[in-house]
Amino acid sequence: MNFELSEEHRMLKDLVHRFVEDELLPLEAGVLEREAKGQGLSIGPKETARIDEVSKQLGLWGLDAPTDIGGADLPAVAMIGVNEELGRTVTPYTLPPDSPNLRMLMATVNERQRVAYLEPYVRGETVSAIGISEPGAGADPAGMITRAERDGEDWILNGRKIWISRADHADFTIVMAVTNKEKRARGGISAFLVDRETKGFNVLRRIPMIGGAATYEIALEDCRVEGWKLLGTEGNGFAPMQLRLGTRRLEMAAWSIGMAQRALDMICAFAPTRVTFGQPLSERQAIQWWVADAATKIHATRLMTYDCAWKLDQGRDVRVEISMIKAFATEMAYEIVDRAMQAHGAMGMTKELPLQLMQSKLRTMRIYDGPTEVHKWVVARNLLGSKR
Repeated sequence: MNFELSEEHRMLKDLVHRFVEDELLPLEAGVLEREAKGQGLSIGPKETARIDEVSKQLGLWGLDAPTDIGGADLPAVAMIGVNEELGRTVTPYTLPPDSPNLRMLMATVNERQRVAYLEPYVRGETVSAIGISEPGAGADPAGMITRAERDGEDWILNGRKIWISRADHADFTIVMAVTNKEKRARGGISAFLVDRETKGFNVLRRIPMIGGAATYEIALEDCRVEGWKLLGTEGNGFAPMQLRLGTRRLEMAAWSIGMAQRALDMICAFAPTRVTFGQPLSERQAIQWWVADAATKIHATRLMTYDCAWKLDQGRDVRVEISMIKAFATEMAYEIVDRAMQAHGAMGMTKELPLQLMQSKLRTMRIYDGPTEVHKWVVARNLLGSKR
Protein backbone atom coordinates (compact mmCIF):
# COMPACT_ATOMS: atom_id res chain seq x y z
CA MET A 1 0.00 0.00 0.00
CA ASN A 2 1.35 3.41 -1.01
CA PHE A 3 0.41 6.25 1.29
CA GLU A 4 2.43 8.87 -0.59
CA LEU A 5 0.97 11.43 -2.99
CA SER A 6 2.21 11.18 -6.55
CA GLU A 7 4.94 13.65 -7.44
CA GLU A 8 2.48 15.75 -9.43
CA HIS A 9 -0.02 15.95 -6.58
CA ARG A 10 2.71 16.59 -4.00
CA MET A 11 3.97 19.49 -6.11
CA LEU A 12 0.43 20.86 -6.26
CA LYS A 13 0.12 20.59 -2.46
CA ASP A 14 3.43 22.43 -2.09
CA LEU A 15 2.21 25.14 -4.49
CA VAL A 16 -0.96 25.66 -2.47
CA HIS A 17 1.15 25.72 0.71
CA ARG A 18 3.20 28.59 -0.72
CA PHE A 19 0.05 30.35 -1.91
CA VAL A 20 -1.37 30.17 1.62
CA GLU A 21 1.93 31.35 3.15
CA ASP A 22 2.48 34.20 0.71
CA GLU A 23 -1.06 35.42 0.01
CA LEU A 24 -3.55 34.31 2.65
CA LEU A 25 -1.67 34.24 5.96
CA PRO A 26 -0.55 37.90 5.60
CA LEU A 27 -4.23 38.89 5.43
CA GLU A 28 -5.14 37.25 8.72
CA ALA A 29 -4.39 40.31 10.87
CA GLY A 30 -6.94 42.34 8.92
CA VAL A 31 -9.46 39.50 9.00
CA LEU A 32 -9.10 39.21 12.78
CA GLU A 33 -9.39 42.97 13.29
CA ARG A 34 -12.55 43.28 11.20
CA GLU A 35 -14.19 40.29 12.85
CA ALA A 36 -13.35 41.68 16.31
CA LYS A 37 -15.12 44.92 15.33
CA GLY A 38 -18.23 43.02 14.32
CA GLN A 39 -17.70 43.57 10.61
CA GLY A 40 -17.96 39.89 9.73
CA LEU A 41 -15.54 37.43 8.22
CA SER A 42 -14.27 38.88 4.96
CA ILE A 43 -11.27 40.15 3.04
CA GLY A 44 -13.01 42.78 0.92
CA PRO A 45 -13.55 43.03 -2.84
CA LYS A 46 -10.13 44.50 -3.68
CA GLU A 47 -8.18 41.79 -1.91
CA THR A 48 -10.49 39.12 -3.29
CA ALA A 49 -9.90 40.36 -6.83
CA ARG A 50 -6.14 40.41 -6.27
CA ILE A 51 -6.06 36.91 -4.79
CA ASP A 52 -8.31 35.66 -7.57
CA GLU A 53 -5.80 36.95 -10.09
CA VAL A 54 -2.84 35.37 -8.28
CA SER A 55 -4.53 31.99 -7.81
CA LYS A 56 -5.69 31.96 -11.43
CA GLN A 57 -2.18 32.70 -12.70
CA LEU A 58 -0.89 29.86 -10.53
CA GLY A 59 -3.31 27.48 -12.24
CA LEU A 60 -5.36 26.84 -9.09
CA TRP A 61 -8.81 27.34 -10.63
CA GLY A 62 -11.00 24.44 -11.69
CA LEU A 63 -8.72 21.85 -10.14
CA ASP A 64 -11.38 19.11 -10.08
CA ALA A 65 -13.44 20.39 -13.03
CA PRO A 66 -13.58 18.60 -16.42
CA THR A 67 -10.64 19.21 -18.73
CA ASP A 68 -12.82 19.94 -21.75
CA ILE A 69 -14.09 23.12 -20.10
CA GLY A 70 -10.81 24.33 -18.67
CA GLY A 71 -10.43 22.21 -15.54
CA ALA A 72 -7.66 19.87 -14.42
CA ASP A 73 -9.92 16.92 -13.54
CA LEU A 74 -7.91 16.08 -10.43
CA PRO A 75 -8.88 13.06 -8.30
CA ALA A 76 -10.23 13.29 -4.77
CA VAL A 77 -6.83 12.28 -3.33
CA ALA A 78 -5.17 15.37 -4.83
CA MET A 79 -7.92 17.64 -3.49
CA ILE A 80 -7.31 16.41 0.07
CA GLY A 81 -3.80 17.87 -0.07
CA VAL A 82 -5.12 21.13 -1.52
CA ASN A 83 -7.80 21.53 1.13
CA GLU A 84 -5.50 20.56 3.98
CA GLU A 85 -3.31 23.52 3.05
CA LEU A 86 -6.28 25.88 2.70
CA GLY A 87 -7.48 24.77 6.14
CA ARG A 88 -4.36 26.21 7.76
CA THR A 89 -5.59 29.80 7.45
CA VAL A 90 -8.63 31.66 8.76
CA THR A 91 -8.57 33.99 5.77
CA PRO A 92 -11.86 33.15 4.03
CA TYR A 93 -11.07 32.22 0.45
CA THR A 94 -12.34 29.49 -1.87
CA LEU A 95 -10.51 28.47 -5.02
CA PRO A 96 -13.11 28.76 -7.82
CA PRO A 97 -15.33 26.90 -8.33
CA ASP A 98 -16.61 25.50 -5.03
CA SER A 99 -16.16 21.73 -5.39
CA PRO A 100 -19.39 20.36 -3.81
CA ASN A 101 -21.81 22.20 -6.09
CA LEU A 102 -19.42 21.61 -9.00
CA ARG A 103 -19.57 17.85 -8.46
CA MET A 104 -23.35 17.90 -8.28
CA LEU A 105 -23.57 19.89 -11.50
CA MET A 106 -21.08 17.62 -13.26
CA ALA A 107 -23.20 14.59 -12.39
CA THR A 108 -26.51 16.03 -13.58
CA VAL A 109 -26.37 18.80 -16.20
CA ASN A 110 -27.69 18.34 -19.71
CA GLU A 111 -26.04 20.11 -22.64
CA ARG A 112 -28.08 23.30 -22.29
CA GLN A 113 -27.39 23.49 -18.55
CA ARG A 114 -23.74 22.71 -19.17
CA VAL A 115 -23.37 25.80 -21.35
CA ALA A 116 -25.57 28.08 -19.24
CA TYR A 117 -24.44 27.04 -15.76
CA LEU A 118 -21.52 24.61 -15.52
CA GLU A 119 -19.10 26.25 -17.94
CA PRO A 120 -19.41 29.80 -16.48
CA TYR A 121 -19.11 28.27 -13.01
CA VAL A 122 -15.86 26.50 -13.88
CA ARG A 123 -14.51 29.73 -15.40
CA GLY A 124 -15.14 31.51 -12.09
CA GLU A 125 -17.72 33.84 -13.62
CA THR A 126 -20.58 32.83 -11.30
CA VAL A 127 -21.20 32.02 -7.65
CA SER A 128 -23.57 29.27 -6.53
CA ALA A 129 -25.48 28.31 -3.40
CA ILE A 130 -27.57 25.31 -2.42
CA GLY A 131 -30.82 25.14 -0.48
CA ILE A 132 -31.34 21.83 1.32
CA SER A 133 -32.10 22.43 5.00
CA GLU A 134 -35.45 23.79 6.13
CA PRO A 135 -36.80 25.03 9.45
CA GLY A 136 -37.54 21.69 11.10
CA ALA A 137 -35.71 19.57 8.52
CA GLY A 138 -31.97 20.01 8.86
CA ALA A 139 -30.01 16.82 9.48
CA ASP A 140 -32.83 14.79 7.89
CA PRO A 141 -33.22 16.15 4.34
CA ALA A 142 -35.76 13.43 3.61
CA GLY A 143 -38.09 15.40 5.90
CA MET A 144 -38.15 18.47 3.66
CA ILE A 145 -41.56 19.87 2.72
CA THR A 146 -40.64 22.51 0.11
CA ARG A 147 -42.60 21.37 -2.91
CA ALA A 148 -42.38 21.76 -6.65
CA GLU A 149 -45.45 21.31 -8.81
CA ARG A 150 -45.77 21.25 -12.57
CA ASP A 151 -47.47 24.11 -14.37
CA GLY A 152 -47.33 23.36 -18.05
CA GLU A 153 -43.67 23.13 -19.01
CA ASP A 154 -42.58 25.00 -15.88
CA TRP A 155 -42.37 24.25 -12.18
CA ILE A 156 -43.82 26.29 -9.29
CA LEU A 157 -41.79 26.12 -6.06
CA ASN A 158 -43.14 26.95 -2.61
CA GLY A 159 -41.45 26.59 0.76
CA ARG A 160 -38.65 27.79 3.01
CA LYS A 161 -34.91 27.05 3.05
CA ILE A 162 -32.46 28.02 5.78
CA TRP A 163 -28.74 27.98 6.67
CA ILE A 164 -27.75 28.84 3.10
CA SER A 165 -24.29 30.29 2.54
CA ARG A 166 -23.95 33.02 -0.14
CA ALA A 167 -27.69 33.16 -0.83
CA ASP A 168 -27.55 36.97 -0.85
CA HIS A 169 -25.15 37.19 -3.79
CA ALA A 170 -25.15 33.77 -5.49
CA ASP A 171 -25.95 33.98 -9.19
CA PHE A 172 -27.97 30.78 -8.88
CA THR A 173 -29.09 28.47 -6.11
CA ILE A 174 -29.63 24.73 -6.41
CA VAL A 175 -32.96 24.25 -4.63
CA MET A 176 -34.06 20.81 -3.44
CA ALA A 177 -37.81 20.23 -3.45
CA VAL A 178 -40.35 17.43 -3.13
CA THR A 179 -41.96 16.46 -6.43
CA ASN A 180 -43.65 13.29 -5.14
CA LYS A 181 -44.92 13.32 -1.57
CA GLU A 182 -45.31 9.56 -1.41
CA LYS A 183 -41.84 8.64 -2.62
CA ARG A 184 -39.87 11.53 -1.05
CA ALA A 185 -36.19 10.46 -0.69
CA ARG A 186 -36.89 7.26 -2.64
CA GLY A 187 -37.62 8.93 -5.94
CA GLY A 188 -39.60 11.98 -4.94
CA ILE A 189 -36.99 14.73 -4.45
CA SER A 190 -35.76 16.85 -7.34
CA ALA A 191 -33.19 19.63 -7.80
CA PHE A 192 -33.80 22.95 -9.56
CA LEU A 193 -31.56 25.74 -10.81
CA VAL A 194 -33.02 28.99 -9.53
CA ASP A 195 -31.50 32.27 -10.68
CA ARG A 196 -31.10 35.09 -8.15
CA GLU A 197 -33.55 37.45 -9.88
CA THR A 198 -36.27 34.84 -10.30
CA LYS A 199 -39.62 36.21 -9.15
CA GLY A 200 -40.71 34.52 -5.94
CA PHE A 201 -37.15 33.78 -4.81
CA ASN A 202 -36.84 35.94 -1.70
CA VAL A 203 -33.93 36.27 0.71
CA LEU A 204 -35.72 36.80 4.02
CA ARG A 205 -32.89 37.45 6.44
CA ARG A 206 -29.22 37.25 7.18
CA ILE A 207 -28.45 34.98 10.12
CA PRO A 208 -25.26 35.89 12.02
CA MET A 209 -23.27 32.81 12.96
CA ILE A 210 -20.42 32.40 15.41
CA GLY A 211 -16.97 33.37 14.19
CA GLY A 212 -18.21 36.27 12.06
CA ALA A 213 -19.83 34.05 9.44
CA ALA A 214 -23.41 34.33 8.19
CA THR A 215 -26.05 32.20 6.51
CA TYR A 216 -29.43 33.10 5.04
CA GLU A 217 -33.07 32.05 5.05
CA ILE A 218 -35.02 32.19 1.81
CA ALA A 219 -38.69 31.89 0.93
CA LEU A 220 -39.98 30.43 -2.30
CA GLU A 221 -43.38 31.95 -2.99
CA ASP A 222 -44.96 30.73 -6.22
CA CYS A 223 -41.46 30.78 -7.64
CA ARG A 224 -41.71 29.88 -11.33
CA VAL A 225 -38.77 27.91 -12.68
CA GLU A 226 -38.54 27.10 -16.36
CA GLY A 227 -38.81 23.41 -17.14
CA TRP A 228 -35.31 23.10 -18.58
CA LYS A 229 -33.86 24.15 -15.24
CA LEU A 230 -34.82 20.88 -13.58
CA LEU A 231 -31.38 19.54 -12.66
CA GLY A 232 -31.06 15.90 -13.63
CA THR A 233 -34.27 13.90 -13.87
CA GLU A 234 -37.48 14.34 -11.95
CA GLY A 235 -37.46 12.53 -8.61
CA ASN A 236 -33.78 11.64 -8.76
CA GLY A 237 -32.26 14.60 -6.94
CA PHE A 238 -31.39 12.79 -3.71
CA ALA A 239 -28.38 10.82 -4.98
CA PRO A 240 -26.64 13.84 -6.63
CA MET A 241 -27.33 15.81 -3.46
CA GLN A 242 -25.59 13.10 -1.44
CA LEU A 243 -22.65 13.28 -3.88
CA ARG A 244 -22.49 16.98 -3.17
CA LEU A 245 -22.66 16.43 0.61
CA GLY A 246 -19.98 13.74 0.45
CA THR A 247 -17.65 16.10 -1.41
CA ARG A 248 -18.10 18.77 1.27
CA ARG A 249 -17.53 16.28 4.06
CA LEU A 250 -14.24 15.19 2.51
CA GLU A 251 -13.26 18.86 2.29
CA MET A 252 -14.18 19.37 5.92
CA ALA A 253 -11.99 16.47 7.00
CA ALA A 254 -9.07 17.96 5.07
CA TRP A 255 -9.71 21.44 6.49
CA SER A 256 -9.82 19.91 9.97
CA ILE A 257 -6.40 18.35 9.44
CA GLY A 258 -5.04 21.72 8.33
CA MET A 259 -6.48 23.57 11.32
CA ALA A 260 -5.31 20.92 13.77
CA GLN A 261 -1.80 21.00 12.29
CA ARG A 262 -1.72 24.82 12.52
CA ALA A 263 -2.82 24.64 16.17
CA LEU A 264 -0.19 21.99 16.97
CA ASP A 265 2.50 24.09 15.27
CA MET A 266 1.45 27.06 17.40
CA ILE A 267 1.76 25.02 20.60
CA CYS A 268 5.20 23.77 19.58
CA ALA A 269 6.37 27.31 18.80
CA PHE A 270 4.94 28.86 21.96
CA ALA A 271 5.58 26.23 24.65
CA PRO A 272 9.42 26.51 24.73
CA THR A 273 9.24 30.32 25.05
CA ARG A 274 6.66 30.55 27.85
CA VAL A 275 8.23 30.08 31.32
CA THR A 276 6.03 29.40 34.34
CA PHE A 277 7.28 28.63 37.84
CA GLY A 278 10.82 28.43 36.56
CA GLN A 279 10.23 26.02 33.68
CA PRO A 280 9.17 26.40 30.05
CA LEU A 281 5.78 24.93 29.22
CA SER A 282 7.50 22.49 26.89
CA GLU A 283 8.95 20.75 29.96
CA ARG A 284 5.52 20.14 31.48
CA GLN A 285 4.20 16.63 31.04
CA ALA A 286 0.66 17.89 30.38
CA ILE A 287 1.88 19.92 27.39
CA GLN A 288 4.06 17.07 26.16
CA TRP A 289 1.10 14.68 26.22
CA TRP A 290 -1.10 17.21 24.42
CA VAL A 291 1.53 17.50 21.70
CA ALA A 292 2.01 13.73 21.40
CA ASP A 293 -1.73 13.03 21.36
CA ALA A 294 -2.34 15.79 18.81
CA ALA A 295 0.37 14.53 16.46
CA THR A 296 -0.96 10.98 16.72
CA LYS A 297 -4.57 11.96 16.05
CA ILE A 298 -3.64 14.20 13.12
CA HIS A 299 -1.62 11.36 11.61
CA ALA A 300 -4.51 8.92 12.05
CA THR A 301 -7.03 11.36 10.59
CA ARG A 302 -4.82 12.15 7.61
CA LEU A 303 -4.47 8.43 6.79
CA MET A 304 -8.22 7.87 7.20
CA THR A 305 -9.01 10.78 4.93
CA TYR A 306 -6.61 9.78 2.17
CA ASP A 307 -7.89 6.20 2.40
CA CYS A 308 -11.47 7.42 1.91
CA ALA A 309 -10.48 9.67 -1.01
CA TRP A 310 -8.53 6.85 -2.68
CA LYS A 311 -11.50 4.50 -2.40
CA LEU A 312 -13.74 7.20 -3.86
CA ASP A 313 -11.38 7.57 -6.81
CA GLN A 314 -11.64 3.80 -7.34
CA GLY A 315 -15.41 4.10 -7.63
CA ARG A 316 -16.11 2.35 -4.36
CA ASP A 317 -18.99 3.05 -1.99
CA VAL A 318 -17.52 5.24 0.76
CA ARG A 319 -20.64 6.46 2.53
CA VAL A 320 -19.63 4.81 5.81
CA GLU A 321 -16.03 6.05 5.59
CA ILE A 322 -17.23 9.59 4.84
CA SER A 323 -19.39 9.54 7.95
CA MET A 324 -16.43 8.22 9.96
CA ILE A 325 -14.03 10.94 8.87
CA LYS A 326 -16.57 13.75 9.04
CA ALA A 327 -17.28 12.94 12.68
CA PHE A 328 -13.74 11.99 13.70
CA ALA A 329 -11.87 14.80 11.94
CA THR A 330 -14.01 17.69 13.13
CA GLU A 331 -14.08 16.46 16.72
CA MET A 332 -10.32 15.78 16.62
CA ALA A 333 -9.48 19.25 15.35
CA TYR A 334 -11.83 20.95 17.80
CA GLU A 335 -10.07 19.21 20.70
CA ILE A 336 -6.59 20.14 19.45
CA VAL A 337 -7.51 23.79 18.84
CA ASP A 338 -8.99 23.88 22.34
CA ARG A 339 -5.71 22.51 23.74
CA ALA A 340 -3.81 25.19 21.83
CA MET A 341 -6.03 27.89 23.32
CA GLN A 342 -5.46 26.43 26.78
CA ALA A 343 -1.69 26.28 26.26
CA HIS A 344 -1.61 29.95 25.25
CA GLY A 345 -3.37 30.96 28.46
CA ALA A 346 -5.07 34.35 28.46
CA MET A 347 -3.63 35.12 25.03
CA GLY A 348 -5.47 32.10 23.71
CA MET A 349 -8.74 33.74 24.73
CA THR A 350 -8.13 36.87 22.70
CA LYS A 351 -9.28 37.79 19.22
CA GLU A 352 -5.70 38.65 18.32
CA LEU A 353 -4.86 35.00 17.57
CA PRO A 354 -6.53 32.93 14.83
CA LEU A 355 -7.36 30.13 17.27
CA GLN A 356 -10.78 31.52 18.23
CA LEU A 357 -11.87 31.73 14.59
CA MET A 358 -10.63 28.20 13.99
CA GLN A 359 -12.57 27.00 17.00
CA SER A 360 -15.73 28.78 15.83
CA LYS A 361 -15.43 27.30 12.34
CA LEU A 362 -14.92 23.83 13.75
CA ARG A 363 -17.85 24.26 16.11
CA THR A 364 -20.16 24.93 13.18
CA MET A 365 -18.54 22.13 11.15
CA ARG A 366 -19.51 19.69 13.92
CA ILE A 367 -23.12 20.57 13.04
CA TYR A 368 -23.49 21.38 9.36
CA ASP A 369 -23.53 18.71 6.66
CA GLY A 370 -24.72 16.35 9.36
CA PRO A 371 -23.92 16.60 13.09
CA THR A 372 -21.45 14.22 14.66
CA GLU A 373 -24.18 12.17 16.29
CA VAL A 374 -25.99 11.53 12.99
CA HIS A 375 -22.78 10.34 11.32
CA LYS A 376 -22.04 8.00 14.22
CA TRP A 377 -25.56 6.66 13.85
CA VAL A 378 -24.96 6.05 10.14
CA VAL A 379 -21.81 4.05 10.93
CA ALA A 380 -23.46 2.09 13.73
CA ARG A 381 -26.61 1.14 11.83
CA ASN A 382 -24.51 -0.19 8.96
CA LEU A 383 -22.36 -2.29 11.28
CA LEU A 384 -25.41 -3.53 13.21
CA GLY A 385 -27.34 -4.33 10.04
CA SER A 386 -30.20 -2.05 11.03
CA LYS A 387 -30.09 0.24 8.01
CA ARG A 388 -33.57 0.82 6.66
